[in-house]
Amino acid sequence: MNYGADMRDLQAFLAVARARSFTKAAATMGVSQSALSQTIRELERRLGVPLLKRTTRSVSTTEAGQRLLNTVGPSIDQIAVEIAALSAFRDRPAGTIRLNVAEHALRSVLWPKISRFAHDHPDIKIEIDSENGLIDIVERGYDAGVRLGEQVAKDMVATQIAPDWQMAVVGAPAYFRDRPHPAQPEDLTGHNCINLRLITYGGFYAWEFEKEGRRLNVRVEGQLAFNSGSHVLTAALEGHGLACIPEEAALPHIRSGALLQVLADWMPTFEGYHLYYPSRGQTSPAFARLVEALRYRP
Repeated sequence: MNYGADMRDLQAFLAVARARSFTKAAATMGVSQSALSQTIRELERRLGVPLLKRTTRSVSTTEAGQRLLNTVGPSIDQIAVEIAALSAFRDRPAGTIRLNVAEHALRSVLWPKISRFAHDHPDIKIEIDSENGLIDIVERGYDAGVRLGEQVAKDMVATQIAPDWQMAVVGAPAYFRDRPHPAQPEDLTGHNCINLRLITYGGFYAWEFEKEGRRLNVRVEGQLAFNSGSHVLTAALEGHGLACIPEEAALPHIRSGALLQVLADWMPTFEGYHLYYPSRGQTSPAFARLVEALRYRP
């Protein structure tokens, strides 16, 4: 049975039965009178009973047609109402979106966009969990995650939401008062460095460097260690040692003179933050709006 065709034919029958005229019903539906008449005849053939009594002056329902009008008509009307209601979700999306976001991404990239999005879409609820570790967003029930491009699994759909970026090695002027500036990454072994513990891997972040095709990671040592980048920055500002933090977070303090940058010519470029999620086919209208609002446009 072709349910799509049956539904259209039933709608045609209801239009004729209610208008009591093929001419009026055809005009309402935007079809020709002959096409509408053929549709009704085909429906009557499939059902095996006449539905309409036709004369040169009028159209009326048979007993079977009246029963169909009384029983099926309200159901089809309700279906039409529900379909119209669904279109409201397209015009004014609603629902809840759960995101798992790296702490730095939330502070530096995501929040300004989310703030505007929330004002523009009051019917969309957004729940954000902030953590630095990599997790399985599907297993944990999140709709999407935000991480650096190279951290996103290949089987995920990813949309870049921020430009590519660099880290910066910085220290307060007070820290350098009786210490030389490191000229190359190996010199960091003689400095008090503030470590960042990565929750996912359990160990400290290895500072990454690259210059003229040479890449190296340096495991630094120091008195202090944190699992939050914001605390690393605070400790550096107070002169406790060198820190390797996102350049975006360091720049205001470099410009003010509160921090001095070293090894700038050794800093590699990383892929910017990406919003990632498991499948395009599972996206709701609300989620699709969020993706477009967050998308990075150079």
